[in-house]
Amino acid sequence: MLQEKLVERLLCPRVRTARQKEKQYVGFATLPNQVHRKSVKKGFDFTLMVAGESGMGKSTLVNSLFLTDLYKDRKLLNAEERINQTVEIIKHTVDIEEKGVKLKLTIVDTPGFGDAVNNNECWKPITDYIDQQFEQYFRDESGLNRKNIQDNRVHCCLYFIPPFGHGLRPVDVEFMKALHEKVNIIPLIAKADCLTPNEIKKLKDRIREEIDKFGIKVYQFPECDSDEDEEFKQLDKELKVSLGFNGILCCVVENQSHCDFVKLRNMLIRSHMHDLKDVTCDVHYENYRAQCIQEMTSKLAQDNRMESPIPILPLSTPDVETEKLIKMKDEELKRMQEMLNKMQQQMHDKDQ
Repeated sequence: MLQEKLVERLLCPRVRTARQKEKQYVGFATLPNQVHRKSVKKGFDFTLMVAGESGMGKSTLVNSLFLTDLYKDRKLLNAEERINQTVEIIKHTVDIEEKGVKLKLTIVDTPGFGDAVNNNECWKPITDYIDQQFEQYFRDESGLNRKNIQDNRVHCCLYFIPPFGHGLRPVDVEFMKALHEKVNIIPLIAKADCLTPNEIKKLKDRIREEIDKFGIKVYQFPECDSDEDEEFKQLDKELKVSLGFNGILCCVVENQSHCDFVKLRNMLIRSHMHDLKDVTCDVHYENYRAQCIQEMTSKLAQDNRMESPIPILPLSTPDVETEKLIKMKDEELKRMQEMLNKMQQQMHDKDQ
């Protein structure tokens, strides 16, 4: 009996402490877990565009990045067929699952880009495609059924630069200037194994200078938050030290020791995929959306003016209106004065 009382006294403070903690615990600390469960259940989507001349290793790079074969049914054109080839937009979609996390990956390929002798405005089909995806998302977002909107907006564009020149070609500059306000551009030096490490460094520096010179906006690495885990901080630091502020990568999958393939995969998939989606949504799409709303408002105002039954005259300045009003009042006072004079004259004539 004595032992039971002693045990009860020892346990009572613990029970009371547990009950007090239970009363103080509200439960909103589980919100991150709820969001995580919902996101994993829904799955993720990511759209990657690859652009560049034929033979730059685009297909090999994409297959190696995501460890899947997206180009099973690809038909290789001969030299004669390539002469008349125009720029096409081809989508490859695949569902990937890793450790219970589902990713719907869409690769947008652009065969025919830069392969012609005359590449004047060869980027037009690509910019039109990006705008079409923005327009479709804007319509879905403005509609009644907004619960299951499919996001087909292009989140990132890998642009392959040939290593044989001495920097950016005119077509490279025009392409990136046409797209840098619409999509996150990551420039890649293709076939880097044909250059020495010293040549790669010089080419990277030259491309960075030309990007700054022509005012091209490529994807910028975000600042790392202080509360991030040490592994992410170290990865972010290595990327920024290796690639610089304007990330210029060089890639050749067959020789990964000679290129930035691992850094590209880490940046694109493991560390910055969500940031690429955020920048697309918060910056590029919002700019397009604001422009659409502004155009719709201007058109609506113009239509209302054209349909108005009352002709809209140009408004006169306040000074002109004031002068007109004063003149009218003066004339009215003169008329009243004349009438008063006539009445007085008539009364005077009657008295006589």
